[in-house]
Amino acid sequence: MDKIIGVIGGIPLSKSRNDDTSADRLSHRFTSAILVVFAVVVSAKQFVGEPINCWVPAHFSGGWEEYTNSYCWIKNTYYLPFDDHIPKHHEHEKRNIIPYYQWVPIIFLVMALFFYLPTLIWRSLNNKSGIDIKSIVESAESFQNTEKIANRDSTLKHMTEQMHRYLNAQDYLSSKLTVSLKNCLSVLCVCCGRRQGTYLVSLYLVTKFFYILNALAQLFILDVFMGSRFHAYGVQVLKELSLGQDWTNSPRFPRVTMCDFLVRRLGNVQRYTVQCVLPINLFNEKLFLFIWWWIIFLVLIQGVALIKWILRTTSSVDNQRYIRKHLRLGGIIKSGADDKENVKRFSNDYLRPDGIFILRLIGCNTNTITVTDFVRSLWEKWIEDRNLRQPEKFPDGKNY
Repeated sequence: MDKIIGVIGGIPLSKSRNDDTSADRLSHRFTSAILVVFAVVVSAKQFVGEPINCWVPAHFSGGWEEYTNSYCWIKNTYYLPFDDHIPKHHEHEKRNIIPYYQWVPIIFLVMALFFYLPTLIWRSLNNKSGIDIKSIVESAESFQNTEKIANRDSTLKHMTEQMHRYLNAQDYLSSKLTVSLKNCLSVLCVCCGRRQGTYLVSLYLVTKFFYILNALAQLFILDVFMGSRFHAYGVQVLKELSLGQDWTNSPRFPRVTMCDFLVRRLGNVQRYTVQCVLPINLFNEKLFLFIWWWIIFLVLIQGVALIKWILRTTSSVDNQRYIRKHLRLGGIIKSGADDKENVKRFSNDYLRPDGIFILRLIGCNTNTITVTDFVRSLWEKWIEDRNLRQPEKFPDGKNY
């Protein structure tokens, strides 16, 4: 899907990236792919088949019939129940115009682009953090899939060095005292920024919220094209099904519409009203119903994921518990009050929220063993670095 979007948008994406979670990829990768497929299917039906057929007067020749079909396809038709009379020329308010059917493929492609937009923002801004998340996640995946011990060791060493440089840079920023407008803003926004080690966490939570806002906004934006309260379309279908009504007989996707046009004959202008059939709406109705429920599904998935990530990333206790679990799995520490203090310093002073977030992101794309080995390697690097700086004793009274 990244290749398709890259061709459409001129963005050279050579391969799929996993610098996010499966819920995010469901929103931007699979949803965009579905919408592109829908656009291709509808376009094929429009250009290969006959999207509209109008019932013309008997004296119309073949050329006039073709002209009528083309005109009524380009010019919006309108829905008129069979019990209503045909409106006069000036009665515009009685015409329920159907304005969207020519533009359905374009609508699908624009929706695909907007669903891909949050991940483009995430990828462009997370590069400003000072660490290449894509590279470190790919290295973790390579570490997981490599069987040779030498290759695994070199990959783990590369990951550790890259992460260690990033974490040390964060520590340098937090300890550097300079006076500037940027620093003043950083002090005011203490919960966000590289200086506080929360840049990636804040950016990711905002991106998660943007996924939800983007999906809901598209439902309401479709009201402009579809009309008739499209944001409540799925609920209306359920209501009609519960009442035993025919939900396919809807003015939103009518099969039979009316079309008005003028014909000039020997200086006289004659007005014709013809009845047209829109077979394309058989497809449009099912596709848009699927999209409605799919968007609701995405909103629920991303909503649950957002709450989960907020609870994960904003709780220092949960972060310490997460690190302690992997250190125990790696055989580094044992239970006890002294170990808790060591883990607290390792978690809060060294890894900080952004570092733990990267570890969680690696865990979402690999497995527990990979994260455990990485945490153990970072722990050993942290101990080594502290001993090189100053061989002080830890709370357990031992030098490491």
